[in-house]
Amino acid sequence: MQCSRCHYRSPLGEILLAADSEGLTGLWFAGQKHFAHRTCVECGEKNIHVYEQTTQWLDIYFSGQEPNFTPPLRLTGTTFQVDIWQLLLKIPYGKTTTYRELARKISDQRRLTQMSPQAVGGAVGHNAISIIIPCHRVVGSNGSLVGYAGGIDRKVQLLTLENVDITKYFTPQNRTKQFGETT
Repeated sequence: MQCSRCHYRSPLGEILLAADSEGLTGLWFAGQKHFAHRTCVECGEKNIHVYEQTTQWLDIYFSGQEPNFTPPLRLTGTTFQVDIWQLLLKIPYGKTTTYRELARKISDQRRLTQMSPQAVGGAVGHNAISIIIPCHRVVGSNGSLVGYAGGIDRKVQLLTLENVDITKYFTPQNRTKQFGETT
């Protein structure tokens, strides 16, 4: 399948978009964790319709409004990852959920007695279509702001853009270094 890429300048930094003939396959902040890990980085630059839709979606989103459409997406991952990403798409704009709640939902969906929040976190962390598939809306069950491949500062900015009251959340003291941070 022919792939292509496109760049988008956001208020939070450069974003790389990747797509094929079926839809958007990736959306990453430049240099973030798991950056372009599932796409052909030697793909050519093309101006295809999915990029027009995606940049329109991003323009609306970064203006502080909720887009009323989703560009065509092509999710590539394990069945478990795709199931988790589908759950992420159901998190409403301006709301958050926890890894524990997602684990409960996926265990109910699969008729299991339980599911590990850490397994869910692994799938959430490998989401290749950041922002549109809103992994930034997932927080720790104790209110901690953890687990965003684009960096905790960007997670806070995205939640703030959506008018989420971030005063009820905290950043753990012993967190690992995030993208773009200095020691």
